[in-house]
Amino acid sequence: MPTVLVVDDSEVDLRLAGSCVQKGVDATVLYARNGAEALEQVEQQTPDLVITDLQMPEMDGLRLLTQLKEDHPRLPVILITAKGSETIAAEALRRGAASYVPKKSLAKDLPNTVAQVLSAARDDMEHSMLMHCMDRTECSYTIYNDMDLIRTLVSHFQEMLRCLPLGDETERLRVGIALYEALSNACYHGNLEIGGSVDPIDQEAFLALANERRSQSPWCDRKINVDISLDRESVRCVVRDEGPGFDPTLVADTLGSESAHEGGRGIILMHTIMDSIHYNKKGNEVTLVRHKVDTPDEGEDPED
Repeated sequence: MPTVLVVDDSEVDLRLAGSCVQKGVDATVLYARNGAEALEQVEQQTPDLVITDLQMPEMDGLRLLTQLKEDHPRLPVILITAKGSETIAAEALRRGAASYVPKKSLAKDLPNTVAQVLSAARDDMEHSMLMHCMDRTECSYTIYNDMDLIRTLVSHFQEMLRCLPLGDETERLRVGIALYEALSNACYHGNLEIGGSVDPIDQEAFLALANERRSQSPWCDRKINVDISLDRESVRCVVRDEGPGFDPTLVADTLGSESAHEGGRGIILMHTIMDSIHYNKKGNEVTLVRHKVDTPDEGEDPED
């Protein structure tokens, strides 16, 4: 059973986050009221995942993230953000956070995010060794609007990513999360056209409409096409849906505000994690590119 450490100085938010975790996965949940207490707990028992509030006294979420990345580089961290802190959340992603969830949509997004991050963090060691030996691969998929199938594809993709030097295991996980967000947007906002139809915070109504449209034309007839090109230098993923598309110029607004565009959290994640993002004119295809991380050769002075 995985162990999840939740960190928040608010008792109410602490317990809410803990209950959301247990809705998403069968896990042991530990609690800390500040960053210093969290570091002490991690030293005593390293959890499988840390979920931390961004704004806390003494040691905020960014400082906690930085320290955890230094001492435990393979430990994934999810940030919880309050309203108006999207810019800080983007900085946390740049520093290595696996994902972030706004507090206003904690009940909706945290259970799935926790399940996704924990699933992605599990290692199959034998398969890992084989993937480290891979030099290059190209593959194409045509999938239905099935989130279970999407999660399976992302898990397979993250295993393939082992051949690409990304610095540490968390970066591999983050690139997988970026692909997941692109696929999720292609499914829900592209093919199933679930956007203004329902309040995105109303998870029950959102999923009910998605399930309904999966069996109705024209939505059920649409598929997602995925092309992946991967070698030891970079990875390129092209995700294309068969929906009506959207105006790609809205992406700039999304990156500059909290909720300018439906699926905005996913867009922020993709743009922060990947090196480049490009949309076609119709807005139903996105290309994500991530390059290798250059590291000094063993014994080489990084300052040279």
